[in-house]
Amino acid sequence: MTTTVRGYRPADAPAAAEAVRSAYPHLVTTPETVAWQVGRAPAGQCFRLLVAECGGEVAGVAHTGLVADAAEPGQGFCNPAVHPAHRGRGAGTALLAAAEEYLRGRGAVRVHAWTVDDGVSPGFAERRGYRRGRRSRALRLDLAGTPLPPVPPVPEGVRLCTAADLAADPRPLYAADVEASRDEPGDVAVGTIAYEDWLATTWDHPALDRSLSTVALADGAVAAFTLAHTDRRGRYLSGMTGTVRAHRGRGLARLVKADSLHRARVAGCTEALTGNDAGNAPMLAVNARFGYTPYLAEWRCVRDL
Repeated sequence: MTTTVRGYRPADAPAAAEAVRSAYPHLVTTPETVAWQVGRAPAGQCFRLLVAECGGEVAGVAHTGLVADAAEPGQGFCNPAVHPAHRGRGAGTALLAAAEEYLRGRGAVRVHAWTVDDGVSPGFAERRGYRRGRRSRALRLDLAGTPLPPVPPVPEGVRLCTAADLAADPRPLYAADVEASRDEPGDVAVGTIAYEDWLATTWDHPALDRSLSTVALADGAVAAFTLAHTDRRGRYLSGMTGTVRAHRGRGLARLVKADSLHRARVAGCTEALTGNDAGNAPMLAVNARFGYTPYLAEWRCVRDL
């Protein structure tokens, strides 16, 4: 059966979401998030969702584009996802080849791709010229059955609120996110994302639950935060947790995560997931204290075009 690669169509959203969930089960992916990413990606990202079709069915997809906030220009990304029912038929190879051709045309000199460490995907990438970079760990917490430690005492001069409380002016949260993201370990050095692009990719993300995203304010400024993504069906994902440099070492990351997890349990969330770079020892320790356990691992693979 012949596999063809084409551009995304709105009717593809449910099948595309199912393919991504099957390949990356630790993420929150819904038809709404698929459609949103296609429609709201920043112009500088040159985002495209490629679809592999086999026998009239969506066999898989590939998210591809440029890393818009990379400090070094020419950094592209491609994350293929093929549904298990269609694997081994060339869909992944076709998607990767089409994505690389597209990225070359947009001036990319390097491609970054996430591969789940499942004993198959890393080898698939290496046979196509990719080399392994940093390793990431996805962790899972049974919110319904695992006792949570209590929320730590709030330090003097610190006040907790939610991202929803900042809806009138989220710019302070944007500034804290930019600063914290620069210090996250990773293969791509992060620059500064424009505020309008941050609004589109982070603040307006359809999975972002602002009422479950906790923010710590110190003297009125954002000192720490955790962004919560949910599928509104019981799954909770930590989108990003960060502390600005001036307030690190005070336990604020643990404080905002604890508050958010307790809120999530009250809201009916039953499963919590998070991901950390394997070298991010402080956050791995924080998550271990909450009872998170290993779920899966990923490799960040890279290829020079």
